[in-house]
Amino acid sequence: MTIERYGLFETCVKGPSEGNPFTEQSISAVFKSKNETIETAGFYDGQGRYKVRFMPSFVGEYEYEIRTSFGAEEKGSFTVTEPGEGNHGPVHTAEQYHFAYADGTPYYSLGTTCYVFWLQEDEIVEQTFETLKNGPFNKIRFCVFPKHYIHNFKDPVTFPYEGHAGDRSWLNEENFSYFMEVEGNDFDLTRFNLAHFQRLDRTIERLMDLGIEADIIVMHPYDCWGFSHMTREQDDLYWKYVIARYSAYRNVWWSLANEYDLLFTKKLEDWEHYAELLCRLDPYQHLRSVHHCRTPYDFTRPWITHVSYQRIDLYKSAELGTELRERYGKPVVFDEIAYEGNIDNGWGNISGEEMTRRFWEAALRGTYPGHGETYANEDDILWWSHGGKLHGTSPERILFLKKIIEETPGHGLKFIPESWDAVTAVPETVLYTGQYKIIYFSFMQPSFRILDLPKDKQYRIEIIDTWNMTVTDGGTHSGWTKIQLPGRPYMALRLTLA
Repeated sequence: MTIERYGLFETCVKGPSEGNPFTEQSISAVFKSKNETIETAGFYDGQGRYKVRFMPSFVGEYEYEIRTSFGAEEKGSFTVTEPGEGNHGPVHTAEQYHFAYADGTPYYSLGTTCYVFWLQEDEIVEQTFETLKNGPFNKIRFCVFPKHYIHNFKDPVTFPYEGHAGDRSWLNEENFSYFMEVEGNDFDLTRFNLAHFQRLDRTIERLMDLGIEADIIVMHPYDCWGFSHMTREQDDLYWKYVIARYSAYRNVWWSLANEYDLLFTKKLEDWEHYAELLCRLDPYQHLRSVHHCRTPYDFTRPWITHVSYQRIDLYKSAELGTELRERYGKPVVFDEIAYEGNIDNGWGNISGEEMTRRFWEAALRGTYPGHGETYANEDDILWWSHGGKLHGTSPERILFLKKIIEETPGHGLKFIPESWDAVTAVPETVLYTGQYKIIYFSFMQPSFRILDLPKDKQYRIEIIDTWNMTVTDGGTHSGWTKIQLPGRPYMALRLTLA
């Protein structure tokens, strides 16, 4: 048997299905090659099937040995080949503030949020994947649990546990409460609904095929079914199952929670406990963070690989990027920078122009912005939660920005305080200092710009219209240079050493 490097190896043994296999039985395996030894837990997948998944990190021969609580054992081997096209391995941090795939290819996170898109009817799911296939996004945030919130009154197609949900048909925006629990919920929190998790398997696999990172939100507060305030024992069973089932996918990121500080029954020691489980049980050490509403987590914690930030100021968002990098010394991802849309909530009604501006501002400060969309419509299908189709004007501009960023030397940009009236960025890598620069004028609209360039060097200057998505050659210059601009907002200059 062969499998490509960073691919997904899966093996299955038969075992008991009586009783409760989720709590009464266990399976694990040890994988060995000349380069690594990995021990990982498996999971029960129904009908007496116990599975183990593994992601090999090296080319060559592997041997494995399966151990179970019910006496079944299996030994085997397989060959790992070079990765196929588009398989760069999992993403890790690079150059302190940036990201790269395992093979060294730079990764520039330009993500989006679709909290429960995979729990919608198949037609909407297919629309979402078609949109993602043709869009700019290379990361998507979504929840394992369903969501109880405004615009989310329809039940999901599956629930994570066996049982049934209470009636929510009477809910609407007038009688809705964020942290209520409806009557009639009857879930067995020790038995997972395998249709739910098998559906999630397929979702992550399809995202992987598209080259999109799956940022899995393990917990969140928007719940009326009892999943947000389970006991420590129930939480541990859930966390261990999710880690065992999904850690072998190369495109997985872990978000401990969406808005952890609104899960009022959880304390700081609970979050540190979940983090300890994750660090101990995920043998691949995928990227990890935790997302906040009002109070940012202490992102200096050693288990956190990157900052997952939500705007908490009415106006400032990406402008905080420089400060956050300096404060935490890690990559900064603005997973919620507000949403392009027109709903009544302030977090969901910025314009496409403003979303695009925030993306440029964030990128040039050496941080990574995230998109979302909340346009009201008759079907009440909003991209931010349900997926489907995009209606805004920012995604194609984000795709344009992505192309600009990918042309940057090294692994990413950093802000330099060169001028007070523009955002100026250079490559993070010192090797490229003095060779490349982008100057962004944001919502200001100068009709010209004076540049004082080195007299002994020639720079090619390009005029970038970030809204109209054009790049115009401004010639090659040195010394004192006056560059004519069109006198409209959202312009930038790119300087490259000739």
